[in-house]
Amino acid sequence: MDPKLLDILVCPVTKGPLIFDRQAQELIALESGLAYPIRDGIPVMLEDEARRLSADELESWRAKR
Repeated sequence: MDPKLLDILVCPVTKGPLIFDRQAQELIALESGLAYPIRDGIPVMLEDEARRLSADELESWRAKR
């Protein structure tokens, strides 16, 4: 994921920042609790395509911050 692209992308729901999860190929939005997929190197920034993060996942990501 291009760091410059990550700097300008925001969660479409909350307009909050995103965290790149390299292993899962997702963009994590802590405020909305959503994980947006990256398919073929392209972020899919649609709420309907996002995965809801579990409480454990949210807690883990918040602890990393």
